Amino acid sequence: MAEEPLKYVTVQIYDQTYHLSGQDAAHIGRLAEQVDAKMRAVAAQGRTVDSLRVAVLAALNLADELSQASQVAPAGAANARLSHARAVSLRGLLDEVLEEELKTGS
Repeated sequence: MAEEPLKYVTVQIYDQTYHLSGQDAAHIGRLAEQVDAKMRAVAAQGRTVDSLRVAVLAALNLADELSQASQVAPAGAANARLSHARAVSLRGLLDEVLEEELKTGS
């Protein structure tokens, strides 16, 4: 089975523009929307305006949700692969956000 070519998508996360690539641009867009929503929820509840701190707290919240979901889901190789793929995807997006934060100093 041939691997799909990388597709590029521009997303907005917490008022920042990111140019991301992956095999499923629509999926990347949905993930970006989830990250944006989580960051906004964290910022609304907290006292920090530092976007790097907001990103880290949002990542911790998402990691907790993923951990809880993997405990509830029935054990199975397919679910484990799906959970791992989602974690890798979220980690990659977080890495890109944090890298951009370091570059811009925001």
